[in-house]
This record gives sequence, structure tokens and C-alpha cells, in this order.
Amino acid sequence: MARFESQRREKDENEFQERVVAINRVSKTVKGGRVMKFSALVVVGDGKGTIGFGLGKSAEVPDAIRKGIEDAKKNLIKVPLNGTTISHEVIGKFGAGVVLMKPAAPGTGVIAGGPVRAVVETVGIKDIRTKALRSNNPCNVIRATLNGLSLLRNVEEVAATRGKTVQEILG
Repeated sequence: MARFESQRREKDENEFQERVVAINRVSKTVKGGRVMKFSALVVVGDGKGTIGFGLGKSAEVPDAIRKGIEDAKKNLIKVPLNGTTISHEVIGKFGAGVVLMKPAAPGTGVIAGGPVRAVVETVGIKDIRTKALRSNNPCNVIRATLNGLSLLRNVEEVAATRGKTVQEILG
């Protein structure tokens, strides 16, 4: 029985793609001087609509990345996709970070920069146009992107909310 559990756990771990967005050297001043550590911002997704991000800190870079991945797997959200793009335009906000995301026609590709590109590609979106407004802090931009993706709704959810059928919504 334990053997099957370990195989299932390995399979679950292998299905996620991990992307390191930023590594930062941080320091803490103590009585003896400065203590240097590394902070790693990591995005984890399955390419089918599940995404999470985590922040890990350690004295060594690989340990910080590992801790970031573990943290990201604890904070996963599900994103409703519409084929290879998103269903509607959305603006995600977190702190000073604002990210505008618009659906795009098939073949457009991912038009996004830096942290937003990492999130969008890891979640499995192939066609999208984005613009990061205001803040360029990677942590706030990622949180704003995830906020926007969590606000997305598909046609079935909108139809259920309005008490109509999907055909009535689509016209």
C-alpha cells in the first residue's frame, strides 16, 4: 500500500512545471554584522488551468527555490480557460500592481512581459495580450495577475448566476 502512495506522490509532483521568476539577495543586520540570504519567487502550474506561486528564503539558492516550490503547491488556484485564451478582459490588482489581461485570437501568442509571462505560460494560456501597469515589483505583479485570473468566469457560471441558459447568454 505504501508503495502505491509513493508512486502517486511522484506522479503528482512530476505533472507540475516550475518556473523561477526572481532570485534576490537579502540581508539582515544583526549584532555580529550582516547575514545574507536568498529569496526565490517561484510559479508552479500544470499547463491545464491550475497555478500557484510561492516565496522561499534560505542561505543557499537551491534551498530557497525548493521552499518556494513547496509554498507554491500549497496555494493553487483553478483558472477557467476558453480554449487557448481567457474568456473575457479582466484587470487584476494587488497593492500597487495592476495587470490588464485581454483575450487574443488563436495564433497571437503570449504578449506579456517578465512575471506576467511566467504566470500565463505556466497556467497553459497560449494566446493573450497583457500589460503590467504601475508597479514593476515581481511579487506584486504576480499577485495582481493571479487576482485577475481568479476573477475570470466561464459562460456556464455567468448563465447560472443570471438564471439563463448558455445559449441565451451567447446569443
